Amino acid sequence: MCAIKGKVVLAPQSVFLRLYTLPPTKNANNKLRPSRANELPLPRNEVRGFHLSGVVTACRASPPPTLPCGAPEPPQKFKVSVSFDRCKITSVTCSCETKDIFWCQHVVALSLYRIRNAESVRLRVPISETLLQMDRQQLQKFVQYLISEHHTEVLPTAQKLADEILQQRSEINQIPGAPDPTAGASADDDHSWHLDEEQVCEQVKSYLSQGTYYNANKQLNSLFSKVREMLRAQDSNGARMLTLITEQFLSDPRLQLWKNQGTPMTDKCRQLWDQLGSLWVCIVLNPNCTQHEKQQWKTLLEKWTRIDVCPPEDPDFRYQQPGHPSQRDSYVSRDRDRYYNDRDRERDRYADRERERRERRERDRDRGRPVFDSSSSSEEEDGESNSSYSHRNSKRLRLSGGHSKSYASVLPRTVFHRALDAVVNMSWDNMHLKNILSSDTYCSHVPDNSSSGSFNSQGQPLWHEPIALCAARVDSLRSHGHMEAALRLAVSVVRTMKQQQLNAQRQWHESQQSASTSSKPQPVKPCTSRCSGQCSTFCSTTSINAPANTDGWVGHPLDPIGCLFDTLADASIIPEDQRPRTPSYLDLVNMEDQHGNIRPRYHHVPVVGSRDRSETYLTLAFEVALIGLGQQRIMPVGLYAQEKSCKQEDRLIAKLQEIELDNSLVAVLRRQAIILLEGGPTSGLGIGIHPESVPMHTFARFLFLSLLNYYPDLAYEVGLRAMRLPLLEEHEDSDDPMGGNSSSPLMMSRSPRWFTLGHIETQQCTLSSTMLSAAKGEVMRLRTVLESSQRHIHSSSHLFKLAQDAFRFATPESGPRHPTLLNVAFELGLQVMRMTLASLNWRRREMVRWLVTCATEVGVEALISIMQNWYQFFTATEATGPVATTIMSHNTIMRLNLSFSQQEDLSSCARTLALQCATKDPPNCALNALTLCENEPLAFETAYQIVVDAASHIMTSSQLFTIARYMEHRGYPPRAYKLAMLAMKNVHLAYNQDTHPAINDIHWACALSHSLGKSELTNMIPLLVKNVQCATVLSDILRRCSMTAPGISCSHPPPLDTSKHHTHPHRGRSCTPGLKTLSYDRPPLRQLLEAAVAAYINTTHSRLTHISPRHYGDFIDFLTKARDTFILAQDGHTQFTQLIENMKVAYKGKKKLMFLVRERFG
Repeated sequence: MCAIKGKVVLAPQSVFLRLYTLPPTKNANNKLRPSRANELPLPRNEVRGFHLSGVVTACRASPPPTLPCGAPEPPQKFKVSVSFDRCKITSVTCSCETKDIFWCQHVVALSLYRIRNAESVRLRVPISETLLQMDRQQLQKFVQYLISEHHTEVLPTAQKLADEILQQRSEINQIPGAPDPTAGASADDDHSWHLDEEQVCEQVKSYLSQGTYYNANKQLNSLFSKVREMLRAQDSNGARMLTLITEQFLSDPRLQLWKNQGTPMTDKCRQLWDQLGSLWVCIVLNPNCTQHEKQQWKTLLEKWTRIDVCPPEDPDFRYQQPGHPSQRDSYVSRDRDRYYNDRDRERDRYADRERERRERRERDRDRGRPVFDSSSSSEEEDGESNSSYSHRNSKRLRLSGGHSKSYASVLPRTVFHRALDAVVNMSWDNMHLKNILSSDTYCSHVPDNSSSGSFNSQGQPLWHEPIALCAARVDSLRSHGHMEAALRLAVSVVRTMKQQQLNAQRQWHESQQSASTSSKPQPVKPCTSRCSGQCSTFCSTTSINAPANTDGWVGHPLDPIGCLFDTLADASIIPEDQRPRTPSYLDLVNMEDQHGNIRPRYHHVPVVGSRDRSETYLTLAFEVALIGLGQQRIMPVGLYAQEKSCKQEDRLIAKLQEIELDNSLVAVLRRQAIILLEGGPTSGLGIGIHPESVPMHTFARFLFLSLLNYYPDLAYEVGLRAMRLPLLEEHEDSDDPMGGNSSSPLMMSRSPRWFTLGHIETQQCTLSSTMLSAAKGEVMRLRTVLESSQRHIHSSSHLFKLAQDAFRFATPESGPRHPTLLNVAFELGLQVMRMTLASLNWRRREMVRWLVTCATEVGVEALISIMQNWYQFFTATEATGPVATTIMSHNTIMRLNLSFSQQEDLSSCARTLALQCATKDPPNCALNALTLCENEPLAFETAYQIVVDAASHIMTSSQLFTIARYMEHRGYPPRAYKLAMLAMKNVHLAYNQDTHPAINDIHWACALSHSLGKSELTNMIPLLVKNVQCATVLSDILRRCSMTAPGISCSHPPPLDTSKHHTHPHRGRSCTPGLKTLSYDRPPLRQLLEAAVAAYINTTHSRLTHISPRHYGDFIDFLTKARDTFILAQDGHTQFTQLIENMKVAYKGKKKLMFLVRERFG
């Protein structure tokens, strides 16, 4: 009998070998193909009872290795033994000593050889049966030969057993019989496939110690996939393996470090914990588990939740150090406490409704109805949306993601609390649920039009339960291999969601009608909703009093929408196409393989038992994704939760984009778009939503692109509705005075918590750009999109990007231009200029240049407009600089091919702008204004006079010198001289400022005065002597003025056009003969010489006061220059000699310096 059982042990269970020998694969149909299984010869093998043993010879390498003597190395042999019990391999051993979670290739080879060559394997009875057939002599000979064969290995054990047998009262003599490893286990013993628990623990510990390295995360994700694969095969080792993984995760030393430091867990690590928690929910919801197993899991989960380093359910909670003044139960929320305190009033308003809902649920349970029935779809939504307001005894709602404040204050919820809630409160005993799971034809022949019934109006079964719980049930059914039951439940859940959506829409319309009839007449204003014509203020797009759904489906840790979508979509994949899809958020496919994913092909498979021919699994999958993405939900608190919500939304939209649209799916799109627009505050695209709701920009862009070719009006309505960003809207955008006020306490405290606001605004800009590109040929729609963008986009950078996109669409490299879209880009650019005029933006210079380029493309009218209204868009410096200068450049004139009258108009506008800017900001705009007005005498004179008037109190000497040089360059030396005189009044040089930046300007001013004549130089020198005490500067100017006669200069050629403004009579003196050079003994150079000598004397004494030996050489050179200046005076030699003598007396202590002075000057 044992031989017969041994013969069939592995043949029907070869599929399980894949679980323990191959890495996890998403395609469950992959067959076991070890690379060398058929090449490994098995010279000796046999099945004895429940034990399979054999010798596996390794394959020869090519070329085979050789021994030192040159002979080929013999192939390596490995001894393998496999124990089995009730069609499962319970233990394996191999002499190769491979350390791994999965079985080695030698065990695989022996097992496959047994499966494929069952008849060639010798079968034997258990060894105990053979021993019974031996007499005493044979048994003694058997034992002695066995010891002799393996005396070094078994002799100590044999001697120990012999000693115990010889003792009459030993334990071994008290037990009847003897163990037989080949006889198999008893019927009551546990039997499961062999899993090396020690290796699982070691490898998980090793991966965790590597931190967030790419390979470590990949391997841990692979282990999670292996757990799901075991669950799908209904292998009990799935729970065992996950238990081992969990214990190693809880032993991670980084948990204690993060807790002590108060730092958040890394995102990669948090994602692994989320997967761990979701797997436990799947395990505890196994519909086939026993009550004993559930009790074991409950005990285990409770033990883990009491560990102080167990990660919290909400990743944005933070531990506080003991003794912190604001500590509350050693556990506080970084942001959530203040957030909920701001919403105490809303909690009170919904508390009564929640209490009534619980009482009604208790009554329904007594009647045998589904436990989670609700009286109306709106109340169901309220129950999910406001689960954070429920009391502690409402534990079912916690699995859906709600947080009870009273519970959190006692004990923080951990990542395992969802699984703990499921194992305690959820069951599969409901008869209505059993009927849904067991039959495709389960229905009711009595129409049920109530909102909380178990069937819809068509008699199809519904399942009223929070969506997260429904998805957890579906995921558990799929994970444990119950695909058909999971599909049936998913269909019922989607039908329930559709009915609740329609009920919410109907209730919203009824509330609108009652509000419109009961409210007093209000001033009407245009509305962006689906109201006809005008509407009153009660129909506002946002409301702070709207129900707040704090527990959204998209972004939920259990990913309920992704689970339902995958369940329904997998049933619609063409059977021949088994290629992988884009994974869901908790799908454990390796991320690096996604680039090689092939787009799956879907087809419509009618729902079994459905009375609606258009209802297929693909349409339901499509619809549940649209409902989930369009759900109104409050922005979650915390960076990780917000980023996870964005990622789930992107992945879900990517899955929808993989499906090719047909008439049925387009009809679903149209129907859902209309429902979402008319859904009121429960819809993300409805009106009256809470201002802190998650924006719908990314989802609306998908809807817009999908509907554009079929229903363009509906597409634009969806896009325009989704453009809003309620959190940033102004006061008049909300019906509540506090809701839209950016200075209100709620807004001020909430705004910094939108960590993904930059991403949201980018998606908003992308949506607007998409609509602008699609509407480039339609004037009215372009105008509507433009107004919406100007109203709702509050970031100047994103508005500028939108303007650039519109400009790019309007001016393609190949193809016709779109003037209307170009005007839109221009108006957006003007809006950007207005927004950034008073605020700093590091891209402001780029924005100004781009706007001038855009205006140039629009035409001369746009250029004239921005110059006439420059004060609305530019600063004075920008207007006279990059704006007017670029517009009046030769390249712009040639590009626009302007007529003479158009050029004159532009020039007139530019001159007017220049004068206005020069008046407003003379220091920064005067030079540009003079340049723009130089061709018109009156305007030029006006600009010059503005500079003269501002010279004394606003402008610096550097600015005046620059303008004066410009005047000289343009051929106006008298004006340049006047400005130079004004500049000299503001210049002050001390004795030691011989490297001052104004020195060159001073030299130029003196040269200009000298070239104009003696009188001009005479007027300049007193200012020079008064404001300049630097001896070297004075001496240099003195020598330059004495080289040529005043009024002679070759550096000022006559102007090309002597008819400009007026002639310059001083120019004629440059050719006048008989002019003499100036004398040092007469004015004006005498005053300059005396000032230079005095400056040298003062500078000499000043330098000697703090001189060091390393500066002695420089000082001697300075005295040499001073002597050259002194000798220009009549008594200069005497003055210099007296200076040297005074130095010798006053500084006789500086012997080395005085020695150098005597050596040079005597």
